[in-house]
Amino acid sequence: MTAPAMSGEAAAARREGPADLRLAVPALAAWAAAAAALTADGRTVTVGCTAAVLVACLLLAAVRGGMAVVVAAALLCGAAGAAVGALEGADTRRGPLPELARRYARVTLEVTVTGDPRAVRPHVRGAVRDRPAVAVEAEATRVVTGDGPAAPAAAAVRTPVLLIARQSWAGLLPSTRVRAEGKLAPPSRTGDHVAAVLRVGDDQERPHVIGGPTRLQRAAARLRAGLREATDGLAPDARALLPGLVVGDTSRVPPDLEAAFRATDLTHLLAVSGGNFTVLLALLTGPAHLASRAERRGLAGRLGVPLRLTALLGAGLALGFVVVCRPEPSVLRAAACGLITLLAIGTGRRRSLLPALAAAVLLLVLWDPWLARSYGFLLSVLATGALLTLSPRWSAALRRRGVPPRIAEALAAAGAAQAVCAPVIVVLAARVSLVAVPCNLLAEPAVAPATVLGFAALALAPVAMPLAEGLAWAAGWPAAWTAAVARTGAELPGAELGWPTGPAGGLLLAAVTVAAVFAGRRLLRGPWSRAACTLLLLLALVRPAPLTRVVTGWPPPDWRLVACDVGQGDALALAAGPGAAVVVDAGPEPRAVDRCLRELGVARVPLLLLTHFHADHVDGLPGVLRGRAVGAIETTPFDRPAGQAAFVRREARRAGIPVTEAVPGERRRLGELSWEVLWPPPAGTSAVAEEGPNDASVALLVRAAGLTLLLLGDLEPPAQRELREARPDLPPVDVLKVAHHGSAFQDPELLSGPRPRLAVISVGAGNPYGHPAARTLAALRARGAVVLRTDTDGPVAVTDAAVAVTRGQGQGRGRGRRTRARCQGRPLCGINDLWIPLASTPTSAVSVPPARPPPIPGPCGSCSSATLSQCRSRTCRSTRGRRSRSRARHWSTRSCGTGAAASATSSTARSRTC
Repeated sequence: MTAPAMSGEAAAARREGPADLRLAVPALAAWAAAAAALTADGRTVTVGCTAAVLVACLLLAAVRGGMAVVVAAALLCGAAGAAVGALEGADTRRGPLPELARRYARVTLEVTVTGDPRAVRPHVRGAVRDRPAVAVEAEATRVVTGDGPAAPAAAAVRTPVLLIARQSWAGLLPSTRVRAEGKLAPPSRTGDHVAAVLRVGDDQERPHVIGGPTRLQRAAARLRAGLREATDGLAPDARALLPGLVVGDTSRVPPDLEAAFRATDLTHLLAVSGGNFTVLLALLTGPAHLASRAERRGLAGRLGVPLRLTALLGAGLALGFVVVCRPEPSVLRAAACGLITLLAIGTGRRRSLLPALAAAVLLLVLWDPWLARSYGFLLSVLATGALLTLSPRWSAALRRRGVPPRIAEALAAAGAAQAVCAPVIVVLAARVSLVAVPCNLLAEPAVAPATVLGFAALALAPVAMPLAEGLAWAAGWPAAWTAAVARTGAELPGAELGWPTGPAGGLLLAAVTVAAVFAGRRLLRGPWSRAACTLLLLLALVRPAPLTRVVTGWPPPDWRLVACDVGQGDALALAAGPGAAVVVDAGPEPRAVDRCLRELGVARVPLLLLTHFHADHVDGLPGVLRGRAVGAIETTPFDRPAGQAAFVRREARRAGIPVTEAVPGERRRLGELSWEVLWPPPAGTSAVAEEGPNDASVALLVRAAGLTLLLLGDLEPPAQRELREARPDLPPVDVLKVAHHGSAFQDPELLSGPRPRLAVISVGAGNPYGHPAARTLAALRARGAVVLRTDTDGPVAVTDAAVAVTRGQGQGRGRGRRTRARCQGRPLCGINDLWIPLASTPTSAVSVPPARPPPIPGPCGSCSSATLSQCRSRTCRSTRGRRSRSRARHWSTRSCGTGAAASATSSTARSRTC
């Protein structure tokens, strides 16, 4: 329901007396029993149900009235929930399909589609992007296979399955019968509501329909298609969002807008929450607490429609709403609550809304036990319950503190819903949205006009398309406002806060929320305390760069190079002035590179250089373009893979950015930053560069503030050798961006020739390719380089003072760590420790440290006084404790930390001798 409407109704109900929770206990018992019985053993369920029924009968026979009735009702409802849950769960275990799925058998299925096909967002796997696909929920009615004796050649079944098919299957409607061939696989999670997943073969490009959809589904499809057609002329965001707000049709919502809604916790608007149906029902009957009174409002009241006819009209509206919007959990919950309220109106018996919610939960769980394990259903019920119970009390408390009534109701409704839903969202997403409440407050006023005008356009589209287009244009304004709220909120630096995931993280957030509520009762009493809390919240959301550096240590103010942590891919930033950077590659995912550039304060990108067109280097392009002025995009001259090269040019054309091709020998300069293109040679001049996208990567020699950097893209050994032969004059470098995520395929002479002091590897944690390879790491260390990698160290920054700073993998907002030179000419600290700074003089004048000597015997080695000229004191940690050491004393072999002069924290990773 909409926040103000629901809050007002709940307040009116509360004034009539205490909340009636008698039906809530049986509903919760049925919910819990159904959830447990879906995967429980049949015998256990049978024994439990029998015992519950017997105990309930004994209670009713021995005690009359009071709590005994409530307990008996809970036992009986729990037994009913367990029974239907066990029967429904058995469908996923009976028949031949589960065994065939465990053997990954190839089968032919005849299925009946039970839900709308959902787009599966393509993921980047290594260098390639998954083919766009759709997921179709269906019920298998017949299976044909000749694979082994476990099943007959043909068998009739009744088993829920999930089909993964090409995008051409997206037009299928519920109730359509389809024949599909492919390979079975078990579901990814045990206890899922499907028994098997069928990956439809590539040869079946279009669905083989053996039975069309029902007339009702065809009519609903025509209405949904009419709404899409009516919105075709709207602005992109409104065109994509309005069908989602009205009927839950998210087929046009782009990934970046979906991500913005997720970051601001506005996804309930795309799921057709109960607010949509509440608006429509209120339009007919008026507010629920007045619907059966003489002073009732709404169209029915103004037109003098009798109560019983009003209830029948509302029931028809609920049925049409479910059919058009599809039976999603929030839709079912809203429709069930509405039908129970309408029944009360029709019979003349007034009911409060909390029992209606409990009755709706009970009926829906018994009708579809899988809802008991649906996070969407849980969030919908929790939000509605919070609006009915917490919101009136919080609203009254705010009014007592001088907040205007309307604002108090809106704040209380949004805060209550977020307080109970956030712990569940954390279990799924491992983050907390700090902008959820303000964004919901700003977006809520647009829901009602968008819903009413959108449904009017939906109804008129089949008969009067020009009029429907006019209504859609009017509805596009509130839809565009909602999209702008989501995008603006998601772009704030502090929009999201990382949080531990899983049940433990949810319980921790629930405890923190309860503590914050009790603390807020004291803190928000005075005007000064309220002003201070507001200021702190604004600072947490905006996160000014100077304050962020002081608090977190990231990013260092004088950074020159940053290797962003974007997972299994590359994205580098080269400082090109205040608020500006040359970006090399964009990584595999827009949000990761966008977040990295925002943390660095990059608002202008004079040049975006894409080394080659593999997905792990270019798919994050929209994230670089988001909210930034990009001067030009430069790419390799070899357009392979063709699809991803076309994607880059399409995005650049949409943003109005020119695309050029890199030329070997090309030199450019931006202030203290200069670079030279080393590779690839022009098309047609090198057979090696023609072999594949990796060997066509753009390689750069970069100079910035006295540092020299060599960026090798994803070059393979043949291209590396040819580059070395073409450029034998390559100077020694301070920093090497290791080619191809540190794979095993490297040219040893190119690793040793430039003699890098630091090797940076951009690589994703847990990648399936074995990157970085152990022998590559060993080769780099043997040549005196210190290795930092984004999968274990997080993003890596190199400053103009020749200091490397790492934020730490998974530390989101953790304190930056930096290290300085420790032992000139002595062994360097090992991988996962912090880097020793490079010399501040030009690289050519720096002597390369010799190979690592054998470990120094004893607990600590020694360093000369010259080594410690920059640090007055250091801290040495051993297994026996911490001891402060003077300049020329011994060092622990366990871990070395920098002193106060380095202005940094010490590394917690183990290092080698220092």
